[in-house]
Amino acid sequence: MRSASDRTDADARCLVIMRGTRGSLAPERGENPSLGIHPWESIPGQETREYIDPLMAGKKGQLWVVATPIGNLEDLGERARRLLREADLVLCEDTRHSARLLDPIGARGKRLSLHEHNEEQRLPALLERLAAGQQLALISDAGTPLISDPGFRLVRAARVAGFDVSVVPGPSAVTAALSVCGLPCERFVFEGFLPSRGAARRKRLQELRDEPRTLVFFESPHRVPASLRDMAAVFGAQRPAALVRELSKLHEEVAGGTLQELADRVKESPRGECVIVVTGSPDPAAPDLERVLAALGDALPVAQAAGVAAKITGLPRKQIYARILERRKG
Repeated sequence: MRSASDRTDADARCLVIMRGTRGSLAPERGENPSLGIHPWESIPGQETREYIDPLMAGKKGQLWVVATPIGNLEDLGERARRLLREADLVLCEDTRHSARLLDPIGARGKRLSLHEHNEEQRLPALLERLAAGQQLALISDAGTPLISDPGFRLVRAARVAGFDVSVVPGPSAVTAALSVCGLPCERFVFEGFLPSRGAARRKRLQELRDEPRTLVFFESPHRVPASLRDMAAVFGAQRPAALVRELSKLHEEVAGGTLQELADRVKESPRGECVIVVTGSPDPAAPDLERVLAALGDALPVAQAAGVAAKITGLPRKQIYARILERRKG
């Protein structure tokens, strides 16, 4: 291969130079500004690798983003089954978990883990496979990859390097929950997982309090009760919502009601994968508990402050009393 100084301008258009930074790849030339992609900061002395545009080199490597069932194997379509069987390499969030999906459909080819802790490190080798003309399939443990799952860095790097990235659409817990919960879904916002710590979670909910679109959250079962209580306190007790769990599985359940009703009903951690859907704010100016308590401060005794806040927000006095104690402790 000629050195970079010997190449013509035409050669440069076919070349993407990737500078590796802790295993990641950053484009120096050939990047696509329309994708909103920018180079990572380079580190002096790092190895520089060169990748020829696969189309110009006569190769046809391709990355397939394949959605997989969220609970029922029968939801995996024929196209997805064929691609998973024929792929040169299947990239799995957890190879052991994905074996339960891949083995029954006869997809017995090579598998490789790809998760948040190793994705950047794997990029150079995966791009080399694409440059060699291989077909790679990316799956997650369940549902559509990249939606609260790994894969973004790989998809971005593959597109920047000029490889085709195609999707095999299919199940997603986000759209599945919206379709059965009975709440408005013409416009919605997917928030993924809320922060695990209470203070950070309530802060994020405060930022979403006046959002008029329907809100969709993923939540770990052991945090569902606390999240519902915080949502009732921040969004308002009467805000319509739904707790959707175990979608497409034997014990699928859709529990609807107000946030306060759900918080009262769900005292223990539910089983299975959970999605919380909350109707958007009907009135951005409506008072909420956190704003009222912030205004009251510590000027009033707890019992009196709880009584005042209950009259303003319509929330149960007992719930407000407990929330005031929590705020004043920490």
